[in-house]
Amino acid sequence: MNIAIIFAGGSGVRMGAGVPKQFLEINGKPILIHTLQLFQEHEEIDKIYLAMSRDYIRYTEQLVLDYRIDKIAAIVPGGETAQDSIYNALKKAQEENPEDSIVLIHDGVRPFVEYGVISDNIESVRNYGSAITSTPCFETILISRDGKEVDELPLRKESYAAQAPQSFYLKDIIGAHEAIRATQSRYENMVDACTIYRALGRQPHIVIGNRGNIKVTTPEDVYMFRALLQYKENEQAFGFGLTDRLAAKMNRYRRIEDTDRR
Repeated sequence: MNIAIIFAGGSGVRMGAGVPKQFLEINGKPILIHTLQLFQEHEEIDKIYLAMSRDYIRYTEQLVLDYRIDKIAAIVPGGETAQDSIYNALKKAQEENPEDSIVLIHDGVRPFVEYGVISDNIESVRNYGSAITSTPCFETILISRDGKEVDELPLRKESYAAQAPQSFYLKDIIGAHEAIRATQSRYENMVDACTIYRALGRQPHIVIGNRGNIKVTTPEDVYMFRALLQYKENEQAFGFGLTDRLAAKMNRYRRIEDTDRR
């Protein structure tokens, strides 16, 4: 069983919008729907669990119906933090699925992760027990503790930006969350599943992601997402290239034809 855990409890404060950023419409669809459709259309994803602010659950339920996202198994109330929300969704998934299910934890406002990256996450969990989607950094990374002076300067060739999905076996990530929740500081400075795993002395495995896998947080990100959508539309309309999903389907049919010929 392969399960997507989507958390979408943001308030949109940094966006400066009147509605939470996950509900902003881009090309006529809410950002959240763009994201959900990636997992809805992926042939290896069996179920989706969505963590959402309680105030928007009914509205989201209607969106899911309108856009026919029928892989949604449950929409659960979020928590005080993003990690609390993810934990709530993981616990719901634990109630209904085998403990050796693979879960892909993804942000509801990352609407452009490529089809192949989702597949690579699943394969990495099967082979290594975890997957942290990341991209090599093209810029120099500085570490500063006071925001004024440079304290450390990691080598660029060794620097990566962690993205999402971040993927694990269900039993392993539930166990990691419960170990952190049992500490006095709980999720303090725990920004993602990778941080949680590393805090427990575990070694997550890197999967290379696509650079367009942006997190839509600011108005500038909205313009970037619109441009990426336009690029994909041009690819399909003018033959610049094939989307990952279409290429995967075509390759699958070619393999079937080759088998039939034999």
